[in-house]
Amino acid sequence: MGLNAQESMDETSVNTEAQTNNLKELVVLWTTAEKEVFTKMIGIYVYNAKKSAWFDEVTFIVWGPSSKLLAEDEEIQGWIEKFKEQGIILEACIWCSNQYGVTEDLKNMGIDVRGMGRSLSDYLNDANKKVISF
Repeated sequence: MGLNAQESMDETSVNTEAQTNNLKELVVLWTTAEKEVFTKMIGIYVYNAKKSAWFDEVTFIVWGPSSKLLAEDEEIQGWIEKFKEQGIILEACIWCSNQYGVTEDLKNMGIDVRGMGRSLSDYLNDANKKVISF
């Protein structure tokens, strides 16, 4: 039994909507200033979560003392470059980066530095997003 053009379009719309709703999205909130936690766990996990397609979309948020560590540490800056190559979304809290005097440093790394309170709240309230913090 064939589908007419309208039924075919409706089915395509439903399939596309279902695929969109099934996106697996990860948000990682990084707050710690402990380098070893980043290099031995966070960096590797975030990178592989996107590269290995464990999640369709990965957002990485720099918040609090981690902003200072990132601005000062070339090894971690190298990880941020790897994140960008994988298409990981990079965000940072502007209030925090201003407190540490590193806002321009983070912006120069290609990180979207802005108010994050509302965004984080939206992420936490979105059933399609998994939020973890370190």
